[in-house]
Amino acid sequence: MISETEVQNYLSEGLRCIGCGAEIQTDRPGEVGYTPMSALKKGFENGEVLCQRCFRLRHYNEIQPVDLTDDDFRRLLDQISTTDSLVVYVMDVFDFSGSLIPGLHRFVGSNPVLLVGNKVDILPHALRRAKIKEWMRQQANRAGLRPIDIALTSGKNGDDVPALLDMIEKYRAGRSVYVVGVTNVGKSTLINQIIKDVTGEKNDVITTSRFPGTTLDRIEISLDDQSNIIDTPGIIHPDQMAHYLTPQDLKYVSPQKELKPRTYQLNAEQTLFMGAMARFDFIQGPKSGITAYFENNLPIHRTKLDNADQFYAKHAGVLLTPPEKVNLEDLPPLKRHEFKTTEKTDIVIDGLGWVTVPGQVVVAAWAPKGVSVLTRKAMI
Repeated sequence: MISETEVQNYLSEGLRCIGCGAEIQTDRPGEVGYTPMSALKKGFENGEVLCQRCFRLRHYNEIQPVDLTDDDFRRLLDQISTTDSLVVYVMDVFDFSGSLIPGLHRFVGSNPVLLVGNKVDILPHALRRAKIKEWMRQQANRAGLRPIDIALTSGKNGDDVPALLDMIEKYRAGRSVYVVGVTNVGKSTLINQIIKDVTGEKNDVITTSRFPGTTLDRIEISLDDQSNIIDTPGIIHPDQMAHYLTPQDLKYVSPQKELKPRTYQLNAEQTLFMGAMARFDFIQGPKSGITAYFENNLPIHRTKLDNADQFYAKHAGVLLTPPEKVNLEDLPPLKRHEFKTTEKTDIVIDGLGWVTVPGQVVVAAWAPKGVSVLTRKAMI
């Protein structure tokens, strides 16, 4: 059995949580890296040194808030530009715009960027991978990114990990690899799959969940004697829908299975509600097929535009869920965004999904104030 003195020696050397990378400490409950000494000693005996937050997340699916800001996360990434490394930039193909890191070039410097579109398994199966890659390249170029290559992965099932590892080996040329991304793109899940593929380890090493901000500090995994793969903390995007929802409601936002497109034949002045979280108004144009791409379990309700405000006031949190009535007051009021299309267009609500509309129509999308709503050339 390990003694408290031995544990203190490990702590003085900078012991880190294997789940989130935070430095372990036993003196300040509620702060990053805290775990009681008794739990830490037990963790050494079990071979699972975790902070209290990661222990509760892993074993009880409970999330504890931590006092870290977006600036704290950015400071942890700033060092990448001073290294000679390969940067693997993980994005969520379901939430591409919400996956963009503003000012990424400042973090990566002159290092090459390999762009990874994760969660490809949730896109409709009929969508060809070559088309997804080309669409991603166009979107990345518009954002000022010039990736050396693009890979598609499903961090959940790991089928694409061997091909991704081959690509990483091709471009890293013996250098270390930094994995970057915003919160909730599946970055740590993907790295766990890489670890399993490289080492044969069956259990997850890095703490993962659908909650934003699970990884709190850099986590290093050895690739060889000279280089590591480094999982960095996810940049927090405050305009993503996930930051406004409770853990119970998040399951209606983050798709776990292949999306089933839902098409509605709408006349002008008809409205669709996505639970109580968002709203789509078809304002002007001929009768058209409007296709919705959201988590399959998210209820969608149709009503008349002139009745929509009253319908929402009466049914939000009851017929229109999520969120439930008890959590509705935590959701900011819906804000209206109007668009006139010139071509087939996706109306995107960051972190929730999108609606595909034809050209030459006038539409409006409503989302909680603070959540980004934007348009893009139709993906499908």
